[in-house]
Amino acid sequence: MSSPGEGSRFGAQAAEETWAREQDATDPLGRFRDEFEHPRGPDGGRLIYFCGNSLGLMPKSARRMVETELDDWARLAVDAHLDGQVPWYTYHEPLREPLARLVGAKPREVVAMNSLTVNLHLMLVSFFRPSPARSKILMEASAFPSDSYAVASHLRTRGLDPAQALILARPRPGEATLRVEDLEALLAERGGEIALVWLGGVHYYTGQLLDLARITAAAHRAGCLVGFDLAHAAGNAELHLHDWDVDVAVWCSYKYLNGGPGAVGGCFVHERFGRDPGLPRYAGWWGNDPATRFRMHLNPEFVPVEGADGWQVSNPPILSMAPLRAALETFDGAGMPALREKSVRLTGYLEYLIGRLPPGRIEIITPSDPAGRGCQLSLRAGEGARRLFEALRGRGIVGDHREPDVIRLAPVPLYNTFHEVWRVGRALAELTGRG
Repeated sequence: MSSPGEGSRFGAQAAEETWAREQDATDPLGRFRDEFEHPRGPDGGRLIYFCGNSLGLMPKSARRMVETELDDWARLAVDAHLDGQVPWYTYHEPLREPLARLVGAKPREVVAMNSLTVNLHLMLVSFFRPSPARSKILMEASAFPSDSYAVASHLRTRGLDPAQALILARPRPGEATLRVEDLEALLAERGGEIALVWLGGVHYYTGQLLDLARITAAAHRAGCLVGFDLAHAAGNAELHLHDWDVDVAVWCSYKYLNGGPGAVGGCFVHERFGRDPGLPRYAGWWGNDPATRFRMHLNPEFVPVEGADGWQVSNPPILSMAPLRAALETFDGAGMPALREKSVRLTGYLEYLIGRLPPGRIEIITPSDPAGRGCQLSLRAGEGARRLFEALRGRGIVGDHREPDVIRLAPVPLYNTFHEVWRVGRALAELTGRG
């Protein structure tokens, strides 16, 4: 089992259903639960949805916001670019400030555009600048395929062999997660070879939240640029990208940000780079200065607008951005500090209940220290993992299974409850032979 962490704060009374209900009755964020649509089981009852790490629930207001854009399309057609209720020409601009608050950035440092992997490719063009001395990228060995595939393919386009140009950080033998001190030692030893450090903020499989500030400082000491994939961190952990001096980051919006399937992604570029029009990049007309954008063929040279907007290549996908607008309004209403505080308690409660199971049945591979994780717990359940996952699903509990033997459960503070955590704990106890 995992070592004692946040779960050790709970007393014996927390094992009782009445305790869980009491926590929900006094939860100041509880009102946000009903701002989301919840999937239903065959009996019409709400499923226990612990899969926000894969796809967040739909904000109820998203339907209205999408319908508004459909109505403007029907009513105004091309004129909706300037005369719509939310003009399409500047549709991405109102997303700047809520996104900046969410990731700890200045508004000009963020932009909603494309999808995560497309944005990763665009950022590699600008921020992987290999030289004869520095020609390598540091990644974790078990990165999400979007990162590993994208980076390897990008290296090949630069004429570099990924087998030689990638430095892969691995956990110590017998451990599931990385140690920051090992990353620091690796950067101190081999940083002179590394042009770019690229890591996931929260690891998709283990749920580990890395110390991004500490890693950024170590990378900069070694003379490296540093970027992060925040797909599992944005909306899950408190982030301070500008203050931490992160160079670049990308994220998706369909997990914890509840932007909908395939939702438009996001990108952070530190202001020191956003002011550099000469930085190599792939150009498109929406990254051009909007003051002259519609001069079109009269502007033969690309002049990027200052800030992260200068990395846009296409006009914003309106029907994809509308649900994200709805979701960000909810985040602004709740506030990340309050969400994070509840998340620590909610996840700690799940850890506490799992800690009461018979020894040896389930191992939590996610770090026990709340500072080292978001709201996801990854449970290693051995050869019976698939059967246990299906049994949970049969009881109306939606998590996910990752080969070979891990079940991921993510109690999301915006829409999950302590009573739902209690019910999951009860189901695990019954299915593993206790209760």
